Amino acid sequence: MTYELDPVARLRIMAAGVPGARVVEATLPAPLPEVWAVMSDLEGEFGRFQPDMRTVRVLRVTGDRVEALARSKYGLRAHFRGVLRPGWCWLQSRFLIIGMAAAPTPDGATRVALTGGVRVPGRAAIVPVGAERELREAMARLAGRVSGAVGA
Repeated sequence: MTYELDPVARLRIMAAGVPGARVVEATLPAPLPEVWAVMSDLEGEFGRFQPDMRTVRVLRVTGDRVEALARSKYGLRAHFRGVLRPGWCWLQSRFLIIGMAAAPTPDGATRVALTGGVRVPGRAAIVPVGAERELREAMARLAGRVSGAVGA
């Protein structure tokens, strides 16, 4: 017997392997395609719901592999590499980790999970100070962006 994990369960497992990582989850009252359209728009919507991101520029996409440059609202830069596919995004730079996942619910809503934060150089670990607060703010902003997109 095999069991296939949905992207939200996979994100929980990935985060469990990263010391200091927190995961924030919510169910948004919109279908997966609408939610993921906002979440996966790295150059547009992503910077609007992530509290510390100002701009993201995608440099290269090869299949589900993505490379991007990001600038924070504090002027810091990050060169991310990772995977972006429907319902799943995992990006890492030298100092940051960003994980996002989304999965449909039976009633047509979407379960969403976010993780990320400042990475400890040379280790798979996140500095937990303020990470959960930032993730909760990102989730609230995402919910606002999705409800705005749904109502638009």
